[in-house]
Amino acid sequence: MDLTEHPVHESELFKGGFLHARRDRVRLPDGSLTEREYILHPGAVMIIPLLERAGGTLEVVLERQYRYPVQRTLIEFPAGKLDPGESALACAQRELREETGYVARQWARAGVLHPVVSYSTEVIEIWFARHLVSGKRALDAGEFLEVFSATPAQLQAWCRGGEVTDAKTLVGALWLQNVLGGAWPLTWQDVPAT
Repeated sequence: MDLTEHPVHESELFKGGFLHARRDRVRLPDGSLTEREYILHPGAVMIIPLLERAGGTLEVVLERQYRYPVQRTLIEFPAGKLDPGESALACAQRELREETGYVARQWARAGVLHPVVSYSTEVIEIWFARHLVSGKRALDAGEFLEVFSATPAQLQAWCRGGEVTDAKTLVGALWLQNVLGGAWPLTWQDVPAT
């Protein structure tokens, strides 16, 4: 069965500096017509930074950030949207450096996620970073966040207990668990700092 919905008429509802909203009239697989409202998004990256501590202890770098739409401070992995013409890896390197101050010597692309398929075109590429070197942050104007680290076990407990509710971070925790457990291997590459 072909489940494709075909656009009949496309219209713009709103175009801002970050989001672009549309309402399209579409033909459904049974031939009937309906409307679909959705947000166009430029795409984003999320980084799972692995921090090796003295004695071999592994931690992940996380952030606390107030998210206005949900009126809460959330625990999240570092992430950010793609700039026009920017590759996902370049974006991951930039966001990690700007938000946390860390630069990674090795990177591995894990996969992609679609966080809100019912109303957005957003795609987030998942990247792992390791061999971190600490440096100075360069937050965007109006960006306020706290950087901290936790063990993978702490992160899993926060996910299980409901302290972590951000969808991309929950998916990142799943990836982390499977990578560390050996079920989902990564291909690491040395990447010069930008």
